[in-house]
Amino acid sequence: MLYLLINSAEAAWLPVAATDLAKEVDQLIYFLLEISVLASILVIGGFVYFSIRFRRKSEADKPPAITHHYLLEFLWSFIPFVIFMFVFGWGWLVYDKMRDHPKNALEIHVYGQMWNWDFVYKNGRKSSRVLTVPVDKPVKLIMSSRDVIHSFFIPSFRIKQDVLPGSYTALSFTARKKGKFPVFCAEFCGAGHSSMLATVHVMGLREWEEWLVKDPYKGMSISQIGESVFQKSCTACHTATQEKRIGPGLAGLFGAKREFEKGGSLVVDENYIRESILNPSARVVKGYGNMMTPFAGLLQEEEMTGLIEYIKSLKIEQKDK
Repeated sequence: MLYLLINSAEAAWLPVAATDLAKEVDQLIYFLLEISVLASILVIGGFVYFSIRFRRKSEADKPPAITHHYLLEFLWSFIPFVIFMFVFGWGWLVYDKMRDHPKNALEIHVYGQMWNWDFVYKNGRKSSRVLTVPVDKPVKLIMSSRDVIHSFFIPSFRIKQDVLPGSYTALSFTARKKGKFPVFCAEFCGAGHSSMLATVHVMGLREWEEWLVKDPYKGMSISQIGESVFQKSCTACHTATQEKRIGPGLAGLFGAKREFEKGGSLVVDENYIRESILNPSARVVKGYGNMMTPFAGLLQEEEMTGLIEYIKSLKIEQKDK
């Protein structure tokens, strides 16, 4: 079978598949290639056969009258339609898995800038150009750009996500193989675009835990930076519990559903918190007036990230402690 021939040569023409999702993407690619080869053989083979079989042998030869064959016409339309819908459904299932973010995943912040990738871990450790993660553990990357649009692409994981200025995007994966895998920027971002490279270093969980605390970042963790910003700038209107002041208490906010004065609702995520800090009048929560001061231009990116992480860490049960 053609699939076996292609699969046996995987390392020669595709990057090694280092996640379960990558293997599923490869299977879809193999299937599409098989169907394309089969269709090419049928179309080109039929063209050659009919060219020879019904070639004109003399001037007196006249082709027979052409009549309809309804069953044949139906089949050559219906069969490709079925194959197309099958591929569409298969592709949708793979894409849905690609966009799913596992709960309790290890969260790492990614910053793109011309022309470098920076990575910040929960304990405050930072690294450049090398993303270090444990094998067999779900990882969620929360990404933002410091300048223009970039695109974070890991070929061996078969995943790619645009990284936007002034917003957050996310990408999740679970690496199944140890080793080092290249990262590229897949969005042209200037003269140094081709040199915007990084590496995903996948290691064992124990080895990764030792790496994380070895020579750690000597400053505060991301959440501690956010707590400091909260204490300086937010306590006049908000509390770290569910107690209401001018604005709502922030405990349990992340992941909760918010309804707005002008209609509509959404589940609180990083982008909503960021928008509420920078442009609070964009969505005013029911029961609260439009009284919050916009913080656009007043916070550095690291302070914004820290404040969001601090708000995410505020749980409802803290009220009872």
